[in-house]
Amino acid sequence: MIFRILEDQYAEKSNEAKAADRRFMQLALTLGRRGQGRTWPNPAVGAVIVKDGVILGRGWTKPGGRPHGEPVALAQAGDAARGATLYVTLEPCSHFGKSPPCADAIIAAGIARVVSAIEDPNPEVAGQGHARLRAAGIRVDTGLCAEDAARDHAGHFRRIRDHRPHVILKLAVSPDGMIGAAGHKPFAVTGEAVRARVHLLRAQCDAVLVGIGTVLADDPELTCRLAGMAARSPVRVVLDRALRLPGKTKLVHSARAHPLWVVTSSLSEAPAAMLLQAAGAQVIRAPVTTSPPAGLDLPAVLQALAGKGITRLLVEGGSKIAASFLAADLVDEVWLFRGAREIGEGGVPALDALPLSAITGSPRLKARASEALQNDTLTIYERA
Repeated sequence: MIFRILEDQYAEKSNEAKAADRRFMQLALTLGRRGQGRTWPNPAVGAVIVKDGVILGRGWTKPGGRPHGEPVALAQAGDAARGATLYVTLEPCSHFGKSPPCADAIIAAGIARVVSAIEDPNPEVAGQGHARLRAAGIRVDTGLCAEDAARDHAGHFRRIRDHRPHVILKLAVSPDGMIGAAGHKPFAVTGEAVRARVHLLRAQCDAVLVGIGTVLADDPELTCRLAGMAARSPVRVVLDRALRLPGKTKLVHSARAHPLWVVTSSLSEAPAAMLLQAAGAQVIRAPVTTSPPAGLDLPAVLQALAGKGITRLLVEGGSKIAASFLAADLVDEVWLFRGAREIGEGGVPALDALPLSAITGSPRLKARASEALQNDTLTIYERA
């Protein structure tokens, strides 16, 4: 992740002022995370307006990507925003899109200072928002909590720079390295605390992806089933090269309530695609690989998803899909849940033919955080 931290801008500030700036920026980051999974294709931005230590306005990007966080906070602050400081997790936009530039709204509100965590790599912004604010006489400080902001906006950055979503791989693994019992029989690898955490993670992602093998074996719903959060369910994506997805599955039955996208090859049969579309699913065509093992071209699949606005993609399975994403170096983050119960002989290996050390010992991934979830553990790895 490329970002600039300009710590020298704070060299002359008192420790008390620095602590206050950090506290308000951390609040803005927390607010911005409320929008994750709901604002795509726009980034989930948080904003806080403060004067004399008093919070006058708070905002975060609303569902569908607008209004942005800054105008929400400005509207809440009203006339009191004149002379205040705005803390924002991403450079305010400077271009006309489906809404006017946030930079213009900030100038019009009379904001005296803007503390912006990080510059927006979008070519339509890319420093121009900060420049417009400075040209209007507003003091602009950048770089505070830039690392946290870069992590929160990783999906936006990845889509802009690499034309694909930020990919999060989720695995729930037994102590003996398995994700399922022999014959794909149901087996609770982890407990309720992990299940709740996974559903929250789904709500924070734009889309969740599985392979057709997982659908045929488990018939999942892939929705967010936390109380009151069904509307936060992500787009469900199934990789199905030959269009084997049965119409009787839970995914197809719920396609009109929660979006279902089926990615298939250009050679799959048209009648099968028409049946899925009639049920409310979208069918996306993608090229297949030219070298064995045969399958959908994953970089092309990700590019197609990014083209439809997806910025944060959760890959949930199965083992072959997980191994394929790792082998193609398309995994940016791994959430590795470890259960306490061994599965034993005949279980389904977590990463197909790859060892689990493809994650735990990979030079391309580093452990960022770890925590206990009742009898289970979670370790989060991120691209080094």
